[in-house]
Amino acid sequence: MEEGSPRRHNQVRLCYQVKCAGGCLSLSHHGSALGSSCPGAALLASGLLESCPDGPHERRPEPLGFMYGIVLDAGSSHTALYIYKWPADKLNGTGVVTQHRECHVKGGGISSYAGQQGAAGQSLKACLDQAVKDIPKNRHQLTPVYLGATAGMRLLNMSSPEQSAQILQEVGHKIQSYPFIYKGAAILSGQDEGAYGWVTVNYLLENFIKYGFVGHWFSPGRSTVGALDFGGASTQITFATQAKVEDKQDMMKLRLYDQEYSLYTHSFLCYGRDQVLKRLLAHIVKSQGYSRSVDHPCYPADHSRTVHFSAIFDSPCTTEYKSSSYDPQASVTVQGSGHYEHCQGNVSEIFSFDGCPFSQCSFDKVFQPNVTGNFMAFSAFFYVHSFLQQTTGISVSTPSQLEEAAKTLCKMSFSQMLRVAPEQEARLQDYCASSVFVKILMLRGYGFDETSFSRISFQKKAGDTSVGWALGYMLTLSNLLPVETVGLRKGLAMRTWGALICLFVLLLTAGLFFVVLRVCDGKKKGSDESPI
Repeated sequence: MEEGSPRRHNQVRLCYQVKCAGGCLSLSHHGSALGSSCPGAALLASGLLESCPDGPHERRPEPLGFMYGIVLDAGSSHTALYIYKWPADKLNGTGVVTQHRECHVKGGGISSYAGQQGAAGQSLKACLDQAVKDIPKNRHQLTPVYLGATAGMRLLNMSSPEQSAQILQEVGHKIQSYPFIYKGAAILSGQDEGAYGWVTVNYLLENFIKYGFVGHWFSPGRSTVGALDFGGASTQITFATQAKVEDKQDMMKLRLYDQEYSLYTHSFLCYGRDQVLKRLLAHIVKSQGYSRSVDHPCYPADHSRTVHFSAIFDSPCTTEYKSSSYDPQASVTVQGSGHYEHCQGNVSEIFSFDGCPFSQCSFDKVFQPNVTGNFMAFSAFFYVHSFLQQTTGISVSTPSQLEEAAKTLCKMSFSQMLRVAPEQEARLQDYCASSVFVKILMLRGYGFDETSFSRISFQKKAGDTSVGWALGYMLTLSNLLPVETVGLRKGLAMRTWGALICLFVLLLTAGLFFVVLRVCDGKKKGSDESPI
């Protein structure tokens, strides 16, 4: 409470009273009430009004807390569990879903447990146990759980549909043993994976709608951002375009927040980081006659390793490289040479840039319109980009910088990289090949140039939320993305409107009061100074 101390007889002493729990505002002159009370006016105006801790309190209902949802991202190389939350008193949580916790399952992806009965489900136990602790007990039976499997399971489903079905059944049984609402386990198509990633990116960036400070939803009028995902077994590109999509399989229309979006989206199976490295090694082994020792130009010159043929060729992505006399127990010693140009030549042969059946293609006879607008690159794109910057000191914000950084990295020895990034020792041998692949994919494949490449943002998270398809998946399946005009859905509560109106009336009354006093004071002075 703030008071002014009177200095002259005509000075006003103001006293603002605010009942802290939605009581009234009153204005007094020397203690006399001048304004009537206004219900629900628990607003403070930039230091003009102060709260009163000891005033009467209105009883208010307890907050409803949060609702929760769980998504298990069953990728090819590992599984991650994400817990999302949103206010329970929202009609449908639009615009307020945030990441609560995340847990990374130890071991490989669920597809790596093919043939090991019960192992895939058991691998999820630690993270599901953690979810029980992270979500309030009274919300357990209200929390939906979704499991989405991506390219690793797509590949397994191609080679062994029976094992694929068995794994999905096993993980389903495991999840159902927990006190959550099991919503099913499914293998996502490449198109869905790309689209869900695009939804996640633009949702987190508030490109669809935004919650305004005056308490309602509005469209920010911003353009959407394209999504670039680089997983273990596939890579996806998705962006809104007005161009004609000549291959209808790569076109998707989404209607969100009363706005229709025309998307180009394509998923390249076998072009994820792990499968690319296998394909590259398979290509090198084949081109060097399946000998027991091969030169790998993308490995550091002071590094070598021995690999069993089964680890290279037992994948649908490397079947074409198998020899007729393939022996899975045979092994090959791979010796690095650290030669950038030769590495680039070998990686380029993984792609096919010939024979486009459309007006234009990216690669492998796949139609793609020109990239437009801004993009966010996440998953392995982020890790490769970050590693390049860390080891070379180059910002990697232009195509020429990307090439310079990749060339610099490929000339480094294993021991040099180890000094810079000791925590990544197990993957150091692969970063040259991954960097060259990303360069060829983005510049020659997707067609990013000096202008468009600078519009790519490489991100791991947006705020506190991991970027990927999982959030978009849950939002869509949970009906948290309405199609109606949401600008009409949210507004200020009646209590808040009452407080704002009361504050306005209060300030208006105070202003008029001062004007009246000033006029009266002026008349009095004029009367005092007039001659007798």
